[in-house]
Amino acid sequence: MKNYIDELFYNLIDEIKSKDENDIYFHMFTKFRTIPFTTQLSIEQFLNQFNYWGKLEIMNDNYEMLKNKAKVFKLYQDKYVELYEKLSDYKSKYILFSILNNFYNFDFEHLKNSMENMYRHYFDLDLMPSFKNLVFVDVGAFTGDSTKDFIDSYGIDAYKKIYCYEISQININKMKENLKDYSNIIIRDKAVTDKNCELYFDENVESSANAISDNGKIRVKGISLDEDIDESIDLVKMDIEGGEYKALKGMKEHIYVDSPILLISVYHNNTDLIDIPELILKYNENYNLYLRYYGGNIYATEIVLIALPKTKIIKFN
Repeated sequence: MKNYIDELFYNLIDEIKSKDENDIYFHMFTKFRTIPFTTQLSIEQFLNQFNYWGKLEIMNDNYEMLKNKAKVFKLYQDKYVELYEKLSDYKSKYILFSILNNFYNFDFEHLKNSMENMYRHYFDLDLMPSFKNLVFVDVGAFTGDSTKDFIDSYGIDAYKKIYCYEISQININKMKENLKDYSNIIIRDKAVTDKNCELYFDENVESSANAISDNGKIRVKGISLDEDIDESIDLVKMDIEGGEYKALKGMKEHIYVDSPILLISVYHNNTDLIDIPELILKYNENYNLYLRYYGGNIYATEIVLIALPKTKIIKFN
């Protein structure tokens, strides 16, 4: 028996399945052009700050972003159903519907209802009420904001050690200042990826969006977490501007052996919402999956996948 959230989701998927890729694109284009022009321009300005989803240039009649989304909708429609059915609570299922509905119909109301307004980013107290003596790995630590939120949410006794990975020296200097009052925090100026290698990036001083690549002005050492951390880890938060998939590949052994709690950003690439949970479950089926949404009500970003181990004794107290 379906409830109203099931009805919303499956009706949306059935509509998408009834269309070919061009029809999906035309539907999205039509919906986009019906929203206020100032909102269209706001979405355009936001999306074009980043090279994640494709270009949106209204005056040049370039709707690459919509075409990319339409292609993913057609290719991944069955995978969205599989993900929906694997999610462990109806809050997560509603969030998935709201995200897809926002992409497809440019619906703002359901997305607004999905926004997390109670708990700090990543740290949902309903799912993770307390911790004790964890090894926490903060990948994409920025200026230490997530580490600080973790400590503020759970207290000093929640961790025994925190590893903070960050590639920007500007951010690292700020992080050292922000976290100076806390002990057992290890800051590593390395890029977390799938193997030990040499990588590059260009400093973006206006935001946290410093993405690694094979070229750029600043050189940084790339490492895998399997090689770089030789102890068991309990909790991993990851937000590295599209590098999450490779970084997870580089911690395959930790995922398989340690079953750490995983808090992973799944919005930097058009297929992350499917590819990342599939990869985690490929390495270790011992996870329940949840989604939480920390973005705004206009366009869906700041989507976090929370993977909680089913059988591991989590150090809650």
